[in-house]
Amino acid sequence: MLESRNKITPAFNSSSMSDLVFLLLIFFMLTSTLISPNAIKLLLPKSSSGQTMAKQNVTVSIDEQEHFYVENLPKTIEELEPFLEELLSNTTEGTVKLHSDKTVQVQSIVYVIDAVNHINQRHNTKHKVILATESPKQ
Repeated sequence: MLESRNKITPAFNSSSMSDLVFLLLIFFMLTSTLISPNAIKLLLPKSSSGQTMAKQNVTVSIDEQEHFYVENLPKTIEELEPFLEELLSNTTEGTVKLHSDKTVQVQSIVYVIDAVNHINQRHNTKHKVILATESPKQ
């Protein structure tokens, strides 16, 4: 009887598979941090318009306890206007994107709008305030 000289052993090399799994794990870990840029959880009011928003320069958030956050930094009402003025000082037509929880009183929103209006009057600028809303589900 003749025997074959080339013996094939049915073995599986798992080193390349573990490299692939490791690279996929790193990829998903990095991309998952980009999904949620806003760390403050808010229930935004809904809007039915599908308009695109202008480019933002500064983000202001007001949570359900009516705490103010400028660029995710907590600020009091007294600190709000000077800090916004500092952030908007290098532009003449900046945009303030306002994220407000839907349970927040309108007066808190008016504080932000008044602060931007005072900055506009003092420096003769044209900064805008945009109220962020939740996009409609499609």
